[in-house]
Parts: sequence; structure tokens; C-alpha cells
Amino acid sequence: MTDGNATFPFAVASLVTQAPYPTGTNVAWGVIAAIGYPSDEPYDPLRRSWDLGPPPVKSYPPFVEGGPPVVIGGTGKLLDFIENELIPRIAEMVILDPMRRSLFGHSFGGLFTLYALFERPGLFANWIAASPTIYWENSEILKNEAQRQDAPGNAPFLHLSAGEYEGDELAPFQYRNEDATARLEKRKTERTVLLAREMAERLNGTADGLRTGFELYAGETHMSVLAAAVNRAVAIAFAVQS
Repeated sequence: MTDGNATFPFAVASLVTQAPYPTGTNVAWGVIAAIGYPSDEPYDPLRRSWDLGPPPVKSYPPFVEGGPPVVIGGTGKLLDFIENELIPRIAEMVILDPMRRSLFGHSFGGLFTLYALFERPGLFANWIAASPTIYWENSEILKNEAQRQDAPGNAPFLHLSAGEYEGDELAPFQYRNEDATARLEKRKTERTVLLAREMAERLNGTADGLRTGFELYAGETHMSVLAAAVNRAVAIAFAVQS
């Protein structure tokens, strides 16, 4: 999982409450590994921008006045770390089944998940991209999609999702906020629901057998959707095998 500081607590809670009751939940025990940062905060904006923002390398204004510039483009390095260091290290501790390995990311992490799928489709069997920022840099990720590598061996599964209030409408409470008009305009640029749904439809059953699914989480915003999306990731990754 990316954004481990934020996602790991949800994932652990989901697993430990469901795995003891597999006949009722269809969730079995497994190993959760989350990539986080040495911080007490749920997110490290600067580091995640570099790690999760696809190339080319670009620089943006600071998040706060006087701060360092925001740089993206380090996804290849993070992928190298996952493939060459993280997975082998976990394999030293537990038995891993490459046919069950799953990657989850939300928002920028969802964009990273798509980038990783298009660049190294054999690295994971399940790819779970929640509220991916497909619009980023004029949807540059679509270029990676167009040039994506075929998955070796068994066809992977891509699960795309978004919250109900990441589309054309704000959550009811958001209309009370002073920034409601600006939020609505931002939605028109992001088109999170539309772009994720279209990608799922476009990629399903392509030549290499990639399977896809799209899910809309009722009543959720871009941030509140995280718990539901992580819960679904646990259900996909640790589904009981017949």
C-alpha cells in the first residue's frame, strides 16, 4: 500500500475483523505491507509528490510560502525499490504467492498504481486504484496506458473506484462552505468518476486479457472514500481461494 501512514490503520482493522470469520466475509489472513514516511502525520506532501507523481520530472511552486519546491517524477525509483528491495525483504520473512500480490493506492497513490501497472504489469496480480488522479498533467498517464506492456502469465485484475461526490455534485455539506463554487469548478477539471469509469471500460478484456472493474462508493468524498476503498482492497487481496 502507498501512503502507509494513512492507509495501514484502515487495512489492519479491516483484516483483523474479517479474517477470523472467512465463511462470513470471504476474507482470509494475509500480509499487509505499507510504504510510509518517518512522520506522525498521515501524509508527507513533498515526499509523496516525488514518489507517486509519474515522470517526466517537473517542479511546482511550494505548498507553503517560503517552502521547498514540489517535485514529481520519482515513480520509477519507487517501483525499483518495491521490486528489488521491498518484496525480496518481505519474502525473507513470510511465504509470498506472486499470483496473489496486490498493490493499492488512493488519489496520487492511485495514479502511481496505474503507472506501475502500465510499466510493470507482472509485478502484481491485483491493482487497486482508488480515486486516481487521471487528470493530472492533462491526463499524461493515458500516454503510459497507450504504450503499456502486456502482462506476462495470468491476466491481472484492475479495480478502479471513486466516491459518489467526486463527480459533478458536491456532498450536501460542502455546498454550505465558502469554497463551494471553486470546488465545483475543480470537479470539472478532475472528472475523477468519469475518467476512472472510462478507463475501466476501455481496458476490460483487452488483448492481454486484463480484467477490470469499476466501483462507485455512495455518499463518499475524495477523502472519506479511503476507508471504503481500503476495505475493498483487503477483500480483493485476501479473498478466500476455492
